[in-house]
Amino acid sequence: MIQIFQLYVFILAGFVGFIIIQRVPPLLHTPLMSATNAISGISLVGAIVAAGGQYGRLSTILGFVAVVCAMTNVTAGFLITDRMLAMFKGQVKTKAVVAKTEPAK
Repeated sequence: MIQIFQLYVFILAGFVGFIIIQRVPPLLHTPLMSATNAISGISLVGAIVAAGGQYGRLSTILGFVAVVCAMTNVTAGFLITDRMLAMFKGQVKTKAVVAKTEPAK
């Protein structure tokens, strides 16, 4: 009975998280991604503990899946954040200096 309740809470949390992230305005994506990366790092540590602990075969398998998902989330989050911040930096314009030479007299 407890496992069914835990599965229910997990599915409900997934739907709520999806709806919340979907309604975030585009201007807030970069700060949100930074916070999400920090939270994913914390969940990565928890997943490593679950995968490495001697809690049983199912716990090890689910922990490994959690490690893979959290690491993918952290890596992709940093790549997306870096790309978004690069858009705000602008283009570096280089001016070619053309030396005008006067004809010899």
